[in-house]
Formats: sequence, C-alpha cells, structure tokens
Amino acid sequence: MNHRIHIRAELSDAQQQDRRTDHKASGSEGASTSRFHPFWDFWGPFFVTFALYFGIRNYVAEARYIPSESMIPGLQVQDRLLVEKLSLRSRSPNRGEIVVFNTPYSFNPQFRNRLELRRLSNGHISLPCFLVNFPFMNLLGLTNDSCAAWIKRVVAVGGDQVSVNPRGEVRVNGEKIKEPYVTNYCPVDGQGMGPCKSLSATVPRDHVLVLGDNRINSTDGRTWGFLPESEILGRAVWRFWPFNRLGSLTP
Repeated sequence: MNHRIHIRAELSDAQQQDRRTDHKASGSEGASTSRFHPFWDFWGPFFVTFALYFGIRNYVAEARYIPSESMIPGLQVQDRLLVEKLSLRSRSPNRGEIVVFNTPYSFNPQFRNRLELRRLSNGHISLPCFLVNFPFMNLLGLTNDSCAAWIKRVVAVGGDQVSVNPRGEVRVNGEKIKEPYVTNYCPVDGQGMGPCKSLSATVPRDHVLVLGDNRINSTDGRTWGFLPESEILGRAVWRFWPFNRLGSLTP
C-alpha cells in the first residue's frame, strides 16, 4: 500500500512539473509572437488615431463654427459648417463661394505688426500653431490670433476690375453683381459717405477679394486687401447644425 502511494506521489510530482514546463513554453511562444515593444502595443493605437485625425483635417475636410456676425444673415453665430479641402487644390475659387482662410494676422504685414505690438504690450507669449490647434487647447486659454481661421465670401477673382462703394455694393468689370445674401449694407449720408471703406482696384493674379455678407460689421478685403489663394484652407459646402437650417452652402 505504501508503495502505491509513493508511486502516485511521484506521478503527481511529474505531472506538475510537466504543467509548469508547458506553461513556460506557452508563455515564451506568446512573447515571441509579439513583434512590437510594449510601448507601441499600448500607445500605437493613439498615435494612429491622431495621425488619421490630423491627416483628414488638414487635407480632406473639417468642421468649423461661425464665431462672429460678419456673415449674417446667411450664416449665424455658432452655425456648424463642413469645410472641404480637395477641390481648391486643383482650381481657383469662384465668385460667390464661401471660403475659410488663414487670418490676415498670419500674412498681412500691417496686421502682423499690430499683433506683435499687442503681444509685447500685454506680455503674451506667441505659441506655435501646431500646439494651439491641438484639440481642446482653446479650453485651456491657449490661443494665437495668427493661427485662427476666418470665413468670408469671394466677390472677385484674379484679373477682375472690382469696385466697392461706401455702402458695400460691389461692381465687377463694370457690372453690379447680384448679392441676394446681403441685407445689411453700410449707411451713407447725403453725400454718399459713410463709416465703411470703399475700394477700386484690379485683383492680382492668384488672389481673390473676399467680403463679409454683413457689410456694416465685417473686417474683410476692404481693410486688409486681397487674399492670396495660397492662404485659403477650403470652402464651406454644408451647414450641419442647427438642424432647422441644415443644407448646402454652394452657390
């Protein structure tokens, strides 16, 4: 009887040793199947997600909101728009299209100098745009006016002879253009003078003239000149919020 118990004990010890050996072997096989460092196993999906986010945002399309009243009544404050970025890579903007572009603080020398003087007087630090444009940075108060984007409507393209009178009415190549989307013109007195700037010039090649639909309350091409096409980020094609004004924005 003692002999049988001893044999069973030896068998039990051998089986446990086999199980430990099998477990180590399976563990080493599992480790050998992972070809990446544990750092990439954990952080890799996050990097891929952000790469896709910034790739789509910079080269395909992105959502934007209306921060000011410069485009009312057609576009209201806090409207959400879809801005596509593919079509204008192969052509110039057309008259009547709504475009999103880099703020004049990034390309107009007078505006840029004005911004630098404001920063120096306030003691603000100029943050790089890649940091400011990172998601949710604005919630932390990290902003940079030169990294913002503005939205206006194209009224004249390269080569056009354009004039804008004190009321904000536009003539292109001698003909007054129809602008049913403009209802707020600038007030003028009996001599035809008012608070808004006028303009008469030929649009340079590879540039456009953009104006806000709210002519009395818009800082646009009448103030800072013509917009280089290279500064255009995309064109607004669809309003997706609010739902009761959902629809296309293409002319």
